[in-house]
Parts: sequence; structure tokens; C-alpha cells
Amino acid sequence: MDCDILIIGAGPAGLSAAVYAARAGFQTIMIEKIGAGGQMMLTDKIDNYPGFPEGIAGFDLQNKMLLQAKKFGAKLDYGEVKEITKTTDGFTVTLSDGKIVTSGAVIVAVGATHRTLGVPGEAELANKGVSYCGTCDGPFFRGKKTIVVGGGDSALTEALFIAKFAKEVTIIHRRDRFRAVHSLIKQIETMPNIKTKMNATVEEICGTDNVTGVILKDTQTGEKTDFATDGVFIFTGLLPATNFVPEQILDGQRYIVANEKMETAIPGLFAAGDARSGAFRQVICAASDGATAANYAGEWLEAQRGNAYGK
Repeated sequence: MDCDILIIGAGPAGLSAAVYAARAGFQTIMIEKIGAGGQMMLTDKIDNYPGFPEGIAGFDLQNKMLLQAKKFGAKLDYGEVKEITKTTDGFTVTLSDGKIVTSGAVIVAVGATHRTLGVPGEAELANKGVSYCGTCDGPFFRGKKTIVVGGGDSALTEALFIAKFAKEVTIIHRRDRFRAVHSLIKQIETMPNIKTKMNATVEEICGTDNVTGVILKDTQTGEKTDFATDGVFIFTGLLPATNFVPEQILDGQRYIVANEKMETAIPGLFAAGDARSGAFRQVICAASDGATAANYAGEWLEAQRGNAYGK
């Protein structure tokens, strides 16, 4: 067995799980596809994580979490997971390069990625006015003009939050009606600083050092217009990175179904963070998930070992 607990993903959920698992004395390995930190690395400044009244850069918070996990003995390896297989005494995890890692328990903490618009200026102005998290970045746009792209529950919920700070919020939606629940639509209609532009798409995000505006396209006439704004919040959906996860524990949107102990329907397989169905996608909540998953993964391992000793 290569380790007691294998953690797939090294975002806030995975790093927190590693801290708790390693500190409890379990041999712990994290497997990360790209780099530690997850969505934290897309945030220039995290302003709502407890203990940092002045805020903290996403990179700095990630670095502190990683150092803490390593301090307790957790290891970080890089690779892309292709398959998880349950065995009689644990799990076999296969990586894209053919490497095999065996463990007693597995915590899947791969997170989810935001759907991007894929338009010019989006990548270049990320963290310079382009955001995918209103709860994280809304307060930075106090007294400014912003747009929210999307028409579902998330887009309208985030628009309501951003409107607490922004001078004006304009919701841009490609269709003639929202997909959100009726109660959210009614709330939007009562907010004097929230406007809507239906049948419109963002074709380009403009600016050099910061967002200065967007180019909108009317989906019915094809006409393009310039629209001035200080911020672009994009909420067009999330993509959980669960392509390797057994289908039996995924919901209709391919999020992992887990209970309050982060247990899935496969004994010994746990989930934490943004890839978990019903998760509140914030750094602190992901960290909480990770700690919970590590705790109950440890309890599960100890129970398995006790059963083995009793035979």
C-alpha cells in the first residue's frame, strides 16, 4: 500500500484534508493535475477567509496551506487521475502515464472549473475586472458599474449580492427569459440598481490593465454595441472535474453525491469541496469539507483495520 489516505486534488479541500489526515498520523499523498491551490489561484485577493482582516492573496493562502500539510508529513505528487478501482483492501488509482497508486481510503477533492465565455480579453483581464465569484470579489466594486453574464439561479443570486456594493449591475442573458427560479426573478425586479439586457451576448471584453467595457451582440439582429463597465462577472455554469469518478456516485450534473460525513456510496471513497453535490463553493467551505472527509476517512480506516485484526 503506497499510503493510508490518497487525496485527489490540492485545492483548499484537498490541502485541508491533507493537514488533518497527516496530523492524525496517516500516510498521506495528494495527487494534483496542475498546481496546488485550485480556484484560489484565480483570486488576486481573498477578502473573506477568517484570520486575515486585510485579506490575503490566493497564492499566499495556498502556499501557507501547502507548507502546513507538508509540515505534518503529507506528500504532493503531480499527475492526472484516469481511474479509481475498489479492491478488497482499499483502492487502486491509475494515472494517465500508467502509474498506479494504492491506498486504504480515497478523498476526491478535484473541484470544479467555471465555464468561460472564450472571448477576446477574458483570459487577459482575469483578476483585473473579470471574475467568476461575486461573493469573493463583489465588495471590490463598491460604487462601480458591473455586468453579470448568465441567466440561471447562480447568476441572479450573485447579481443580488454584487448589487449591495456596485452602483449598477446589468445582467446580460443570451435568451429572452431567465432560467432562474421565479422568486429570484422577482427579487431582481425590485432592485433599483439592477438592470437587464436580454437577447445579448458578450463578444469581447475590453481594457488593458483593467476592464473598461465589453462589446455586446444582439442575438436577434446581430448588431454590436459598446457597453462601458468596470467589472465582468461570469456565471454560465461550472464543470466538475469528475470524468474519472465511478458513475454510480454522480448526480445528473456529474457532481459527487456524499453525505454529511463526506462519504459516498462506495465504502472508503469520500468527496470534498466544489466537486461535491450541494457544496457552497467558497474556500472556507471547501476547507471544512476537507477536514470532515479526512476525519471520517481516518475513522473508516481504523474500523477496517480493527475488523482485520479481529479475524
